[in-house]
Amino acid sequence: MTAVGFVGLGKMGAVMAPRFLEAGHTLTVWNRSSAKAAPLVKRGATLAGSPDEVASASDVVVSILGDDASVIEVYEGANGLLSGEIADTLFIDMSTVQPHTSIQIGSSVAAAGGVFVESPVSGTVAPAIDGKLFGLMGGSDDAVTRAQPFLDVLCRRTIHAGAVGQGALMKLAVNLPLGVYWQALAEAVALGEAGGLDRKLILETIADSSAALAVLGLKTPAILGEPGAVAFDVASMQKDMLAMVETASGLGVPLPAASASLTSYAAAKANGMGEEDAVAIVRFHTDKMTRKTKQ
Repeated sequence: MTAVGFVGLGKMGAVMAPRFLEAGHTLTVWNRSSAKAAPLVKRGATLAGSPDEVASASDVVVSILGDDASVIEVYEGANGLLSGEIADTLFIDMSTVQPHTSIQIGSSVAAAGGVFVESPVSGTVAPAIDGKLFGLMGGSDDAVTRAQPFLDVLCRRTIHAGAVGQGALMKLAVNLPLGVYWQALAEAVALGEAGGLDRKLILETIADSSAALAVLGLKTPAILGEPGAVAFDVASMQKDMLAMVETASGLGVPLPAASASLTSYAAAKANGMGEEDAVAIVRFHTDKMTRKTKQ
């Protein structure tokens, strides 16, 4: 049994953190909105008043936060994870951030006497519930070895991509084709509808063809606007696509398809669809094209 801390109880964190209780560890949690911790407290977790309280109570701290600014604030800000005594504490950050942010946090953790591993994940809420995420680790060999038993609680598989920053880069590379796919699908549906094809029929046909993504059949109801659980929303996809484009720019790599997709996700978010499932980009783009053809 290990004293585990968990910081960030959003869609993913809320279903990941309970797995440490189920694995027999003690658990201390923190979230900006403490109400989100209530179900965990009922199951035996301790609610901390600030991130530094989590670090002080834990041998291992797992974090999964919304964006780069949040990660920096929670680690380095006032009452942040690194503001207390953290000698030899292991920190595992599973947020999707740009590589330079992971490198910055890793350096700060090391300077404070802790050990840092980044492990953003491939997978959304359903695999997170079952502990079947895919962890993309960055860190030293020793740190990764130490982190492995705790990532095994959450992941079906992990890879060691390299030094800190390489895991973050791998996550952006993994997510890029998915973001572009939904944009390409949106254009395919818009093309078909403009010529008189039925939207549902287009989706069903593509889903049974070599052009299908494995998850397309499951996502079709959301694309058609039917209500359901949101695993990964438009705002999160827009944030990730922006991170891809900015990271690629810093490396001198043009991303024309990703850049075009980013424009669409940003427009969908600006039109009030930020909290809808990311596949709503198909409906947004198609409806936009339909409106233009009717004008």
